Amino acid sequence: MARPARFDADQLLDAAVRLAAATGPGGVTMSAVANDVGAPSGSVYHRFPGRPALLAEVWLRTVERFQEGYFKALDTDVDARQAGRAAARHVVSWSRAHPEEAAVLLYGAGDFGRAHWPKEHVHRAEHGNQRVRTALAALAEALGAKARQDTECVELALIDLPLSLVRRHLRAGEPLPAHAEDLAEECATALLNSLPTNSASPPPPPAAP
Repeated sequence: MARPARFDADQLLDAAVRLAAATGPGGVTMSAVANDVGAPSGSVYHRFPGRPALLAEVWLRTVERFQEGYFKALDTDVDARQAGRAAARHVVSWSRAHPEEAAVLLYGAGDFGRAHWPKEHVHRAEHGNQRVRTALAALAEALGAKARQDTECVELALIDLPLSLVRRHLRAGEPLPAHAEDLAEECATALLNSLPTNSASPPPPPAAP
């Protein structure tokens, strides 16, 4: 009977995330990951055929873990502005709970060698990006955004501003302050309230005769 693998893919990816958070994507090599977990280099190559596949999995696993809660927050079955506020808070709260993975997301896919990823990883990334675009477009429509400027306002409120707040503290080696989620929500609320009012929230019932 073959012995079970001593190091599974998640253990190796956890090590890669630690290295990326500490030294940047350039520090994520096959040998560095092996050294971090005390594994022979062959264990890493058994799980990942080469560094491009390793870097792709580091990026994609991190993004997909973040997106799981982000998509739930963006559920437009609830009030659209409430969904927007929840999405802005999620960016910060997830980063607080997962600081090393958040440090990975402060880079971009290009920093993790996207140009050299295997095709299946590129397709997986494109699928995830399209899901985000679709979810944000649905929320923007529910909020009454019609012009491109309005759509960019939604993207700024729910992606760029919360990430900039996270980036400022994590890149400085500081923990996120206790008020960070509230600040992200307040900024998102101010921007979303600048959009035209529409039927995102149902009208009040008519007064009784």
